[in-house]
Amino acid sequence: MYGGGAAPILVLSQNTKRESGRKVQLENISAGKAIADVIRTCLGPQAMLKMLMDPMGGIVMTNDGNAILREITVQHPAGKSMIEIARTQDEEVGDGTTSVIVLAGEMLAVAEQFLEQQIHPTVIIRAYRQALEDAVVFLQNRMGVVLDVNDRGKLLGVIKSCVGTKFIGRWADLAASIALDAAQTVLVDEGGRREIDIKRYAKVEKVPGATIEESAVLKGVMVNKDVTHPKMRRRIENPRIVLLDCTLEYKKGESQTNIEIMKDTDFTRILELEEEQMHKICEEIIAVKPDVVFTEKGISDLAQHYLLKAGISAVRRVRKSDNNRIARACGATVVNRTDELREEDVGTKAGLFEIKKLGDEYFCFVTECKDPKACTILLRGASKDVLNETERNLQDALHVARNIMLEPKLVPGGGAVEMATAQFLTEKGKSVKGVSQWPYRAVAQALEIIPRTLIQNCGGNTIRTLTALRAKHATGGLTWGINGETGELADMKDLGVWEPLSVKLQTYKTAVETAILLLRIDDIVSGSKKKDRDGETKSAAPTEESVKE
Repeated sequence: MYGGGAAPILVLSQNTKRESGRKVQLENISAGKAIADVIRTCLGPQAMLKMLMDPMGGIVMTNDGNAILREITVQHPAGKSMIEIARTQDEEVGDGTTSVIVLAGEMLAVAEQFLEQQIHPTVIIRAYRQALEDAVVFLQNRMGVVLDVNDRGKLLGVIKSCVGTKFIGRWADLAASIALDAAQTVLVDEGGRREIDIKRYAKVEKVPGATIEESAVLKGVMVNKDVTHPKMRRRIENPRIVLLDCTLEYKKGESQTNIEIMKDTDFTRILELEEEQMHKICEEIIAVKPDVVFTEKGISDLAQHYLLKAGISAVRRVRKSDNNRIARACGATVVNRTDELREEDVGTKAGLFEIKKLGDEYFCFVTECKDPKACTILLRGASKDVLNETERNLQDALHVARNIMLEPKLVPGGGAVEMATAQFLTEKGKSVKGVSQWPYRAVAQALEIIPRTLIQNCGGNTIRTLTALRAKHATGGLTWGINGETGELADMKDLGVWEPLSVKLQTYKTAVETAILLLRIDDIVSGSKKKDRDGETKSAAPTEESVKE
């Protein structure tokens, strides 16, 4: 009911309140389904690409679920939480972003019928939770296959099955070996605790030009820099490297400093002091006999002159992250002040320092390192768009390599694991008492969306193929799934399509938890306040339009 010209005040009877709750739940479900429908065609090897245009006129072409959702602007709050789960999945395990959205959308869709039958959301949530716990136990105990981390062929096969669904799939062998080499390079094993920090120590450098086949993992680091002086050496074998985090420039006085010059010799003296200061700093560097100096700050002309005379090549304004990578690769320590330089701070593990020109730009290579704990992946490709998509795909491959090296357990891919879990939950659902058994079995039905989508994206006959797959699983063929290329049934063991268990567990947990979260919401209240005519501030009740936005 509305007062004339005043803020809308919602008067609710007991009956309308409940109706409003159900309405919001159904709105949330349709928002979740809408997001899932956008992404659905991006699943599997025959996935379609989406072309996204940003406000600046730039374009992105990709089939990576997370990248697509990052670019989409969504108004509906439930839609926003769906997008958030793709980001979570990407940060946690780096793969399965499309699957998690499709699955969460389907988990919400199958709950719709129960809400219409007046089953309380708490009952549905309890059944979903129980189904998730049982599915996790089933995956760990019955479906998980332990992998030998030292078997390079098997590791490459797993990474290849992940990359096969991407744009880079045509170069699957190359991409898989790059990802595996990079993950093994940055692996640190300290007292049984394994750590693989891909984000910080495996940097991807994209250089347009040449072909994708020329991409490689460097045994060391590459930075987009040139030496500061044209006469400095551009190739040094077995260099001694010093890394600094301080400026090699004369430190001027602060803004309050006043200098009074009485006679002409005073000014000359000031210049001499500057020279002496620079000479002292350079002497401290030269004392440890380095061949190359990298600094994160600037280098003055005078410092360049002294370093050149000593036969030292200098590179300035290196990023902090790059400096840390060089430190890991060549065994140097980043020093904050030149007077603290010691012999043990000098990096001696690098085999070659070299400046090369790729395309239009100069790059500095510190390579042939002995046991580098950091690396650079050099990506070549026809254009910026191709390179960007290749990098997104390669990041997924790197994460898969990391996951299987940290937790070497696999499950069959191609929808086989979903079908096996669905079969198990359907059987177990028969023993669940009361109304809960229907939502419990609905989780099993929702899991079938993955094989169904794979068949649809291949243009196969969905109903016939899915029925045949159900029959296979009913007779114990746990590893049977969908061949993503043809849309027909295939044994994943023979096809060699495997996925890391950690990715699957994360996908199921995130999808079910999100569905539960959205089913718990029974009202959306706008936080904006509106002034009443009497000056009282009242919270504006949600109108139908505000909920739909």
